[in-house]
Amino acid sequence: MSSFAVLVRTEAKLFLREPMAVLWAIAFPPLLLVILGCVPAFRVHQHELGGLRVIDLYVPIMILFVVAMTAVNTLPGAISLYRERGVLRRLATTPMPASRLLLAQVVVNVAVEVLVLLLVVAIGRIGFGVALPRAPLGYLVAFLLVLCAMLALGMMVAAVAPNTKVSNALGMILFFPLMFFAGLWLPVAAMPATLRHIAEFTPSGAATQALGDAAAGSWPGWVHLVVLAGYAVVFGTVAVRSFRWDS
Repeated sequence: MSSFAVLVRTEAKLFLREPMAVLWAIAFPPLLLVILGCVPAFRVHQHELGGLRVIDLYVPIMILFVVAMTAVNTLPGAISLYRERGVLRRLATTPMPASRLLLAQVVVNVAVEVLVLLLVVAIGRIGFGVALPRAPLGYLVAFLLVLCAMLALGMMVAAVAPNTKVSNALGMILFFPLMFFAGLWLPVAAMPATLRHIAEFTPSGAATQALGDAAAGSWPGWVHLVVLAGYAVVFGTVAVRSFRWDS
């Protein structure tokens, strides 16, 4: 086994030892989908939602939930903690570059996100008859851009935050608006027109729309894909230019 594989395995074990991370990132999205699916009204097709059911809309929202939770909360906190403890600085004196530790963190978070995506899609399909994505290639493209945008945002938070407390605070401050525009509390289709237009140009709103389009069988709107790609480039650029290996 390569040294990088050992590092990824170690980071995965550390992630799984954090009860709150496991609860909110892995257990909560599927559990919430089950709870929502048990509400009879959420399984009824609604004209104002374009003929969809509420439960249909919540599959991509739950995917966005885990991506935002891991990328914007878990990842920046872990990196900031390593920097505070001098781990990144000490790695610079070893054959293992510190950048590999960051990459291992990204790999673990992406693995969690893909796992929960599969769980949520399977639960939606088997438990509540939610159709599988009718445009799988478009769904994959949208999901990859969502990962890039959210991970870039998380790395930017880790780069600009002076310490772990600030990193965690920034992550939580960003998480709730992201989830609002993803439609967690009110589906985007049911929002007033002004909020719908604003949501289309936010990372989570564009993500929900792109995944929803692909799930319905259409190629994701180019506007939404460009918005996600733009956020990934901007956030990633700021992260690279601002990142500090030492506190």
